[in-house]
Amino acid sequence: MTPHPATVHFLGIGKMGLPMAGHLHAAGHAVTVSDPSAQRLQLASAQGLRVAIDVAQAMAAATVIFSSLPNDVALLAVSAQVVAQARKGSIFVDTSTVSQQASAQAAKLCVAAGITYLRVTVSGNNKMADAAQLTVMASGPRAAYDQVLPLLQKLGPHHFYLGQAEEARLMKLVVNLMIAQTSAMLAEGLTLGQKGGLQWEDMWQVLSASAVASPILKAKSVQLGVRDFTPTFTVEQMTKDLDLILDAGAAVHAPLPQTSLTHQLMHAAMAQGDGLLDYAAIIRAVERSAGLNPKE
Repeated sequence: MTPHPATVHFLGIGKMGLPMAGHLHAAGHAVTVSDPSAQRLQLASAQGLRVAIDVAQAMAAATVIFSSLPNDVALLAVSAQVVAQARKGSIFVDTSTVSQQASAQAAKLCVAAGITYLRVTVSGNNKMADAAQLTVMASGPRAAYDQVLPLLQKLGPHHFYLGQAEEARLMKLVVNLMIAQTSAMLAEGLTLGQKGGLQWEDMWQVLSASAVASPILKAKSVQLGVRDFTPTFTVEQMTKDLDLILDAGAAVHAPLPQTSLTHQLMHAAMAQGDGLLDYAAIIRAVERSAGLNPKE
């Protein structure tokens, strides 16, 4: 088990990374953070986290290095940085949503440098990260997973070890495929109801009490019930994930026709200026296609 307290460096303190780093700090671990954004570093400092003055020194001192990054390019750049600056025998835990191919490249770099690489994807939005309610999916060396599990338990109540390689990356894509499809289902259903004369608020009340009231629908009902599309995860971000999902399907010849259509609806939402709204804004794209004028 990881000694208490662990020495942790956290690279990338965006909307997901900052609360995760904060939970580790609150649990008594020695946590330093780094990020390209001065604004994020100021926010981290205001929340009591220690900003690394010398990132190389902070990584060399860490027994566990976490990262939360936006895409493949960032993962490969950070992996190269970890390999160059972290100590041999340390554990690199990446929590990003990235392709299996980029993750495998990062793994090769780490193995060659004597650093253990653990893929730890998380399901949940920034509010769930704030509340330590993330679902954690891990793959990589089992011994490393067992060692960092006490840290992962600070991020959320549910933890799953899925295999030795890229299984956690693929599982995250499976989850996000179904989340995206839920938004597409809502878009069609709510548009049909509106065209037939049903009231938006009434539909949400019924849906939230019906057989289709999944946890994600219930989580969205309060916000979307008043047509609030403030993002927890944007259309642009979901489109990036759908790119990864479709690529993963193509790699194993898994047909994903409904996902392909949802991908196109996300592009329609971006083309109509809704790219920075919550991914549920594809509802607005479908409404427009039906001749409705979406209310803000």
